[in-house]
Amino acid sequence: MPFNPFDIDLPVREIIPAVREHLAAENTLIVNAPPGAGKSTLLPLAILDEAWLKGQKIIMLEPRRLAARTIAERLAQLLGEEVGQTVGYRIRFENRISEKTRLEVVTEGILTRMLHSDNALKGVGLVIFDEFHERSIHADVAMALSREAQATQRPDLRIMVMSATLNMPELTRLLKAPVAQSQGRQYPIDVHYAGETDPHLLHEMTVRTIKQAMREKEGDVLVFLPGENDIRKVESMLRRDLRNTAIHPLFGMLPPGKQYAAIMPDRNGKRKVVLATSIAETSLTIEGVSVVVDTGFAKTQRFDPGTGLSRLETVRISKDAADQRAGRAGRLGPGTCYRLWTENLHARLTPHRTPEILDADLSPLVLDMAAWGIIDIRQLTWLTPPPKAALLQAQETLHQLNALENGRITEHGRKMHTLPTHPRLAHMLLAAQESDQLALATDIAALLEERDPLPREAGIDLNLRIEALRRFRKEQMHNKRFTKIEKIAAQYRRMFSIDAENSAVDPYETGVLLANCYPERIAYARPGNNAQFQLANGKYASAGHRDDLAHDPWLAIAHLHAGGEGMGRIFLASPLNPKDLAPLVKQKDVVAWDPEEGELTASRDLRIGSIVLQCKPLPPPDDRFLIQAICETIKREGEALLNFSPEVVQFQNRVLSLRKWHPTEGFPDLSTPTLLLTNPDWLAYYLEDVEIGDDLFEIDLLPILKGMLDREKTALLDELAPATLVLPDGHEMELAYPGNDQSPLLEIRLQDVLDWENNPTVDGGDVNVVLHLLTPDLKPLRVVHSLHSFWQEDYPSLKPMLGKRFPRVAWR
Repeated sequence: MPFNPFDIDLPVREIIPAVREHLAAENTLIVNAPPGAGKSTLLPLAILDEAWLKGQKIIMLEPRRLAARTIAERLAQLLGEEVGQTVGYRIRFENRISEKTRLEVVTEGILTRMLHSDNALKGVGLVIFDEFHERSIHADVAMALSREAQATQRPDLRIMVMSATLNMPELTRLLKAPVAQSQGRQYPIDVHYAGETDPHLLHEMTVRTIKQAMREKEGDVLVFLPGENDIRKVESMLRRDLRNTAIHPLFGMLPPGKQYAAIMPDRNGKRKVVLATSIAETSLTIEGVSVVVDTGFAKTQRFDPGTGLSRLETVRISKDAADQRAGRAGRLGPGTCYRLWTENLHARLTPHRTPEILDADLSPLVLDMAAWGIIDIRQLTWLTPPPKAALLQAQETLHQLNALENGRITEHGRKMHTLPTHPRLAHMLLAAQESDQLALATDIAALLEERDPLPREAGIDLNLRIEALRRFRKEQMHNKRFTKIEKIAAQYRRMFSIDAENSAVDPYETGVLLANCYPERIAYARPGNNAQFQLANGKYASAGHRDDLAHDPWLAIAHLHAGGEGMGRIFLASPLNPKDLAPLVKQKDVVAWDPEEGELTASRDLRIGSIVLQCKPLPPPDDRFLIQAICETIKREGEALLNFSPEVVQFQNRVLSLRKWHPTEGFPDLSTPTLLLTNPDWLAYYLEDVEIGDDLFEIDLLPILKGMLDREKTALLDELAPATLVLPDGHEMELAYPGNDQSPLLEIRLQDVLDWENNPTVDGGDVNVVLHLLTPDLKPLRVVHSLHSFWQEDYPSLKPMLGKRFPRVAWR
């Protein structure tokens, strides 16, 4: 009997006719539906036989592998089939599709690779972006490329964007698409704020709150924790205390059987506690849950300049993520959410998640686009344009890796692009293939992708980690960290059809492979400075004086952290043989500007990056090189040479605040590092009269930066992130924007806010202004994020003291 979506009682079925009507007439549609409405299950099946598809496939993107696999299995189950028939899925290193498959559920990076294989997506009639609010860089890239295909080759290609918590007006305007909205069936949720959480006691406080929730409420409990390690620690503590409770972890790397055990009701009818990462926020339905315990933290991918790769970091969640999590308690009936933070803190949470494209390493994106044939990436239609400074950095990295030449992809770059890994690791693996060092390179790649498996006191030598991994493999030892690393190494070996190698490691071979991965981090020991090294990128870093590698003349550095006063700290490295560096030595003519004397000098250098091996003076250069040389000096030293006055910094922070709050509006990145890196684009015109460094400091940056905003953006800035605030009594006071994602501040006397119930706001009411309350004699009194809470909790105890010290004020 054919599948009928109207037979299933899910809220989204009410909009199925509207979705069919829109997609028959339009090539783009936005679907807004709350969690649990059924958009991921009913809608794809409801349109699978639409006439406009003409027998073509539907591709549905999911942000996580567990969601892709689980949703595909649920869809196949609804059709009464096995996965791989009508419905299949594709994720990294796993493929369950066949010639019969008409609906493929894939992770977001898979679609990008499909587009590179066939930029017209022949045979695909609809691309569905599910849970698009998560705004991963893969989703943004896939969206940009899909829209490019739609605009240039496939006007018949449909795109459907589905989410529960997107900013609908902005998305509608940018996509120029109609919205089909389902109200869902969300039951009321009682929210409890458990108070301030000490991150060091997170596990203990979580366990305490879980026990409280189980005493006070009925139903299964879903607990949100940052990552797998946190889950394991809480699980261990709970198993000691909750004997008759089924406790299930739920995270991406968990085997499928255990994931399903977490999702489905307990077989023995026990009450269930599910300890999950943010993987459980969306797409997955966990049966029986009526209570949520939310720690308020999540792991997110952040570009780490120390490793040159993206790594997981623990961060505070945004308001929309908190709402999404709380909503899991109200799918089946009235529910309860316990939040391990204060109402004050909740008011300060960022309204929406920051699109990953604003914080990520863009090297994979630039390589993707170059493989597509796109040189000017910013000309594509982006929901959030990639930052210019990050693009420049990515292009420089790819040129160093020989993946690009004059902005265009090389043959080597195309080979790198075929490997499903970061361009740095791809370049290293291909170099290793040529030198017959692939087994070593696969071990290195796996170690670099994961956290350091050895304690810090083991020292910085990467070879110790390789030897430990090979010993683990050879002796079949039990170690969770090495098990995960070996799983990744094995995937790389399968990719190249090679066997594992467990022999002794030549550290200099490791050094050469690392130099291929991080050419800018080849490091030379500074004469007379024990354990200090100059890197090829011109920066400096140190190792511990007692470290075994501290006295090596040359190192290849894999992992370092930036430090104060320009000195970084080396965490992973390998020794290098100088003889192996000969192919990396380049001759370069250098023109430099001395800001103190205002003189131009020229030299012909033999270099490895910024490491000068030999320097031969050249005749003084022509003055036509002056501005270019000044710009290069500003890139390196500009924060000290330019006048970033308080007024300039306030303007920068106002623009950066709107860039954070409204990432799709296209406000420029006016952060100081970006301005220094891109100074030739915006400052060169003002450098014609510069002779010495003092002349640079005289340049007024404020009007120059203001000129980077058009009239519309200037008006929006003044409206949503104003420099001043008009108080209820008509007075105008300056707001301070501290930057670093912090809310704006207002210093004001307490007696001036006695009639206020709540904090003033900016950004159209979405962002609270933090009040720095002062006493009548202008001494600091309290920092208040929620005035409503202040009146209830703090003010009653302060009032007697204030009345004695300042009796003339009529305290409320």
